[in-house]
Amino acid sequence: MPQETTPSHGEIHCPVLLEEILAHLLPRDNGIYVDGTMGLGGHTAAILDRCSPNGRVIAFEWDARAIVLAQKKLATYGDRVQIVRRNFAEIKQGLTDLGIPAIDGLILDLGLSSLHLDEKTVSGTGRGFSFRGGEPLDMRMDNRMPRTAADLVNNAAAEELADIFFYYGEERQARRIAAGIVTAREQEKIETTEQLAAIASGAVPKRFHPKKIHAATKVFQALRIATNHELENLEAILRDAPPLLNPGARFCAISFHSLEDRMIKWGFRNNPTMQELSKKPVIPTMQECQKNPRARSAKLRSAIKL
Repeated sequence: MPQETTPSHGEIHCPVLLEEILAHLLPRDNGIYVDGTMGLGGHTAAILDRCSPNGRVIAFEWDARAIVLAQKKLATYGDRVQIVRRNFAEIKQGLTDLGIPAIDGLILDLGLSSLHLDEKTVSGTGRGFSFRGGEPLDMRMDNRMPRTAADLVNNAAAEELADIFFYYGEERQARRIAAGIVTAREQEKIETTEQLAAIASGAVPKRFHPKKIHAATKVFQALRIATNHELENLEAILRDAPPLLNPGARFCAISFHSLEDRMIKWGFRNNPTMQELSKKPVIPTMQECQKNPRARSAKLRSAIKL
């Protein structure tokens, strides 16, 4: 998960591992590529530049706010880019609807974008992805989804919450935090990030607080993953994407925490039609991390269709 840092000079989007993605994907003229996580369009634009003049990108994005901003950035590419408002887990149906039987490459940039972390600063309204301010505890990437993070926090049993924090956030104090949430919600409904961060932090003895991150960081990560079904979506694309790739096509995926990285690694290794480009993930250079601190936990894994 990208760390909570404030953007500088008004910059809210800096594509992670951009040159490395291009080096692994190898976009070419006349190719058809999928950006499964368009976000604000940084990777999409770079691929279009590299595969000009006739290469195309099908950009999947389920966040309506991101689509509005990306459309402005990508307008100059005309019909070389097509935006699909779907989660990448629906890649098979999305490409079928467009009449595209196979593609020449696929990228994913998982986790939060800078838009989500800085949304309140940029637009005045946040969705609870950051706990720097008192934002509504929503956390839905797609506002068409029925259940918010607040619904989970206020209605799930203590055992379910503890499992979410432990398995999705790898939070060792999961049971303490879940018990603290249940106690707190008996007094008042938990509706903001400020409330949740204070409850999570207060439930854990100071001696167990992590040194480098806020005590609520893993709780927020876990709730976001659960609210958006992120691991289920990743499992779906690791299963459904390889049959859609032409021979020689590359599948490149950037993850920000160990759960995703392990899924991608074994998804590639257990698929006999895919061959890893390297056994170890590619990580950002020191220079990139200095320029964009949110990149420091990123890992890129890539595989080629046999």
